[in-house]
Amino acid sequence: MIDPIKNNEPLDLSYLRDMSGDSAEFIIEMLDLFKAQTPAYVADLGKAIADKDWARASSCAHKIKPTFAYVGRNDAREHMQMMERNARELNHVEDLPKAFSEVCDFVEILYKQLDQSKAELEKRL
Repeated sequence: MIDPIKNNEPLDLSYLRDMSGDSAEFIIEMLDLFKAQTPAYVADLGKAIADKDWARASSCAHKIKPTFAYVGRNDAREHMQMMERNARELNHVEDLPKAFSEVCDFVEILYKQLDQSKAELEKRL
């Protein structure tokens, strides 16, 4: 389940800070890349779920999953893990459209969090 409390908190970018040696420029690049790629990944997941192509849905969820951890949203990563597992194992597939709807609502909030984080990082340049 995606934690709504975390939607109102700043992102935990410690993974990206550690990976980049706390390079604001690198972290901004990664945030921009995340925002550029995620809509296509989410759209692919939605299409797979609509088509009831559970193998593809599992694969799409697997592809998206780590990106949420990179920006400190392990709650969303776990949500994606549940979607991946359920699609792969054909468990509770009837719940996947609702779980996907939660992801869609969440990414809009996440994009705002990413913009806020980017603005803070840009102050360091």
